[in-house]
Amino acid sequence: MDSGDYNSAQRAVIDLLGADARTRPNFDPGLRDELRAHLETHLAPLFETLSLELSDDEGVYVSKFMLNQVMGCEQKFLAQRDETFEWSPPVARGTIAHKAIELSLHWRKEPVPLDLVDEAVASLEQSDKSIADYLTGCREVERAELRAEAARLVTHFMECFPPLKPQWRPVTDSPIRAELLEGRVILSGKPDLTLGRPEGDVAGKVIIDFKTGNFSPSHREDLRFYALVEALRILPPRLLATYYLDQAQTHTEEVSRDLLAAATQRVVDGVDRYLDLLHRERPATLSPGPACRWCPLLHDCETGAKHLDDDADSPELL
Repeated sequence: MDSGDYNSAQRAVIDLLGADARTRPNFDPGLRDELRAHLETHLAPLFETLSLELSDDEGVYVSKFMLNQVMGCEQKFLAQRDETFEWSPPVARGTIAHKAIELSLHWRKEPVPLDLVDEAVASLEQSDKSIADYLTGCREVERAELRAEAARLVTHFMECFPPLKPQWRPVTDSPIRAELLEGRVILSGKPDLTLGRPEGDVAGKVIIDFKTGNFSPSHREDLRFYALVEALRILPPRLLATYYLDQAQTHTEEVSRDLLAAATQRVVDGVDRYLDLLHRERPATLSPGPACRWCPLLHDCETGAKHLDDDADSPELL
């Protein structure tokens, strides 16, 4: 596709994510070791009093989901941690859409959203992942709804996001990982999409997450966590972007040392809370918020129910 064929939404994405090589930030090659040393210096004392309770091979796995949960309502975090994961239509829909978008990057024919979704479902059904059992066992009406909703998301992506050129080095759902304190703390994530690559000490990578619905501060924190893990691996990315498929809007944030410092402190605070709750047996606090509506404790939680009632009664701002 020639650049003149891009629609206004696609051009807006290119304008936001693109950057002349001469304007890309440089990062000190020692930053990787500096961040690791800082994290390990502040994480190590958290484990000193737990030597009798944690086995040598037991690590704390830190993900964007874990951080969002433990840094939110602690009672909700503990309740959901004890729940057995079950696939639901919204989670399966997102997984199918992400797989279809991944296939679209390498599709040799004209990409058609429904075709990509069908191939994604077929691929997931043949995988060794738990979603395979969910897809093969769901009712036909549920399967049709999943197909329709996933195709809607893929259509939005193809309408609003520019076709990904090979020279942009697009990579989807690629796991990233960093181990600290000889594996006692493991940071892991899987960005939806990355573009570009570092060249020497010049940052060139852009990390992108796709979302539906409204903006949440947690979306920004998710990407900052990815930036930190990437910095511990090789070099920080130059830009973070959340792309809202329903709105064709992009929220971006440039990566800086201050941003990485904030992400580092959040990891330390999150691990501290995790150990407090699970190994030091500190009572969990209650922090009502929008996530109350999905909390398994809601039916017995007066604070959460009142928060949702008050929120529903609040006047809308025009």
